[in-house]
Order: sequence, then C-alpha cells, then structure tokens
Amino acid sequence: MKKGKWYHILGKFCMQYWMTALMFVLYGGIFAAIFILYELETEAVLYAAGLCGLLTVAVLPVRFVFYWKAYGRRQRILRNVEIALEELPEPKSLAEEDYQEMLRKLKGSYDANLTAWQNERQESMDYYTTWVHQIKTPISVMRMTLQGEDTEEHRELQAELFRIEQYVEMALNWIRLGGGASDFVFRECGLDGIIRQAVHKYAPQFIRKRLRLSYEPVDSIVLTDEKWLLFIIEQILSNAVKYTRKGGVKITVTQNKVLQIADTGIGIAPEDVPRIFEKGFTGYNGRADKKSTGLGLYLCSLTADRLSHRITVESTVGKGTVFSLDLHRNALEVE
Repeated sequence: MKKGKWYHILGKFCMQYWMTALMFVLYGGIFAAIFILYELETEAVLYAAGLCGLLTVAVLPVRFVFYWKAYGRRQRILRNVEIALEELPEPKSLAEEDYQEMLRKLKGSYDANLTAWQNERQESMDYYTTWVHQIKTPISVMRMTLQGEDTEEHRELQAELFRIEQYVEMALNWIRLGGGASDFVFRECGLDGIIRQAVHKYAPQFIRKRLRLSYEPVDSIVLTDEKWLLFIIEQILSNAVKYTRKGGVKITVTQNKVLQIADTGIGIAPEDVPRIFEKGFTGYNGRADKKSTGLGLYLCSLTADRLSHRITVESTVGKGTVFSLDLHRNALEVE
C-alpha cells in the first residue's frame, strides 16, 4: 500500500474514534475533579487512568489492523460491485444494515432499468438493421434503371444514388459498431486486394470528376478484419473525392505497412485537424459543404481503434490532405 494511502486510512481511523478518546479523557477528568473536591488521594485515579491508557495503547493497533482489513474487503467488493453485492460483510450496526438495504434496492432498480434499456436498444437495432437491408432493394432497382440510358442527367442521378448507398452503409456500420466487437474477424489478409476493392467501387466517381488515381500494386500481408479495413479505406476515399476538385488521389504503402491516401483537395483548416475524428464534428469544410454529417471520420477512428490500427492526418489548406493508417503489428513470439 502506498504511504499516502496508509496515512489516509490512519487519519480516517482517528477521526472515527476521536469522540471515544475525548469521552475517555473527560471521564478521567471528572473522576480527578471529584477526588480533588473531596480531598481524596488522586493517585488511585492516576493509577487507574494509566492502566486504562496502557490497555488502550495495546488494543488500538489490533483494532486498526481489523479496520484496515475491513477497508481492503470493501475495496475488493467496490471493484466488482455489480456482481459482488451479496459479499458485503455482516452489518454490525443498525445504520450499516440500513445502508446495505439501500444498496440492494438501488441494485435492483439498476438491473431493471438496464434490462429495459437493453431490450429497447436491441429492438431498435433489429428495426434499423432490417430497414437498411430492405432499402438496398429499391436502390439496386434504381441503379439498373439509370444504367439503361447513358445521359448527363442519369450520370448525375447515379452519383446521388451512390451517395445514398454510402449513407446506408454508414448507418449499418454504425449499428454494427454499437453492437460490440463480435462482428470482427481477424485474419491475415492481402492488402492489395482490399485496396483494389475500394478503388473499383469509387472508380466511377473518379471518372465523373475527372480526377487522377495513382496506385501501384503492393505485396503486403496485414492482420486485420478485411471488411472493416475496407470500410475505413472507402470512407477516406469518399472524403478525398468529395473535397478534391482537380488533380487526383495517390495511394501508397510504406515498408512499415503504413497505408497513405493523399489528395490534392482543398485541405483542412489547421484549427480543425485535431478535431476531425470527433463525433459530429464537420469543421469549416463540412459547414461549407452543408451535406457533411461528421460521422464518417468518427466511424473510421472508432473502427481503427477496434482493429488496433492507428489513423492520423496531415493537411495544408489549398494543397491537400494525407491520411495515414498504420497497419503494422509487432510479431508475437511464443516462449
């Protein structure tokens, strides 16, 4: 136990029993005063007080040890209070009995509210998951209809339909992330194949905006969840396409397995860079675009954290932005 904590417990012990010590001194004073008033020998009182003092000095350390151990038991219960409430020590006073009864009633109320919240949340997740999957059918039908005729109007409608798909996928991934980490499946994956999937999906957007895409195939194997890593790359590419008016996007992978996606877009204001991964933060670019939700990069950061990947950004206004995703993991050695 740390020295400061030891002093803290000793101080609390003294504060708890200071009234008992004061009463002991007061009683001794009363006996001494009465003996003096009646002109009796005070040596008897002093002798008795001395014996009581010696006995107290002998008992106090033992009492403090019990006090210390009881504190340790309460701390162990406190660390697991949700499941260890029944391990509370037997109450030694009416006040302790009342406090324990209060705790049990609060625990019962907490459990009931938690169960109700979990049921309600599960119902909401089931509904939104069903809705997301159902909405994909009319989206597919609309895409097939628009592909029937290659006109400027249809190309614009296809671009807007693509954005709708992005928002639908974002909603589905939001639900999945909120449901815990059970959806993650880690295995060694070829990074080139994942990048190519994202590039293929966004190729029509690059063509439509006449943006150049630079990417050289890589031969890197990473330990990750393919689906969720693809989601991160797609979100970064989505931002790159959205905020790049001319020039292009370059995708590279360093020898240390750091995936970098650089664009020649409008860049991010210096004061916005530290906050772009915050939930709901849109920044200057998002306010100017008036269509940004502030959830895409937040979900990227949340997903990267679940995958134990590190995502960072560097940007210069008017020159472009570079997103870096560190996919490197230290090798595990079995002893």
